[in-house]
Amino acid sequence: MRTVLKLLLLLGITGYLIFVVIKFSTHQDASQCKSVNIVIADSAQATLITAADVEQMLRKHSLYPLGWSMKDISPLKIEQKLNADPFIEHTLCVKTPGQNVQVVVKQRLPLLRILSENGDDYYLDNKGIRMEARGYEADVAVVTGHVDHRFAKVHLVELGRILHNDPFWQAQIQQINVTPHHDIDMVMRVGDPIVHFGAPENFARKLRNLRAFYEKVLPQVGWHRYKEISVAYGNQVIGIKSSQK
Repeated sequence: MRTVLKLLLLLGITGYLIFVVIKFSTHQDASQCKSVNIVIADSAQATLITAADVEQMLRKHSLYPLGWSMKDISPLKIEQKLNADPFIEHTLCVKTPGQNVQVVVKQRLPLLRILSENGDDYYLDNKGIRMEARGYEADVAVVTGHVDHRFAKVHLVELGRILHNDPFWQAQIQQINVTPHHDIDMVMRVGDPIVHFGAPENFARKLRNLRAFYEKVLPQVGWHRYKEISVAYGNQVIGIKSSQK
């Protein structure tokens, strides 16, 4: 008898809990979304996409959830639609207490801007993925000359990562030009010399040698002493003097 009473009590409690959960869930789902909070991660490093852009994308595809019944909002659909954008790496969408929808967008961070002689105009991210330029600007080095997407992806991503992670080179290198023979020349932000990098390899070593030359030699002789500097060969740094000096 006592066992039967315990079983009935347990069933009663379980039933009550199920009723409460269902009622609470139904109440929550039936309520309307009061606010949508869109956060762009790493916005200090690039502004290729904004919260306004995200809202516009969601409205365009009839997925902006403000005013919707919470039960009709699909975070998965919102994530899938936003993740299809070439400037977005990852999206997290969740419903939060207070009838709010939180959307956190991690944008792709551009390493280089490609402005090829064949007419290509796009950004390259740290995975070598092409990001079409569409009116926004990122403060990254521009690659010009004889560069197609395959060459950029295979040979220039490593260089872009080095520049992205080194504030010194971010501030120094303005333009990277690819010659018809696929050698690399660089135009610096400070001083006149063209820097011949040679083949797209050994970037860390060549930049280390170039930095030593910049810090130890050029301050002594002047920034306009040389019209060309080469770090293309081994551990050598070769400076070709300007004809005006």
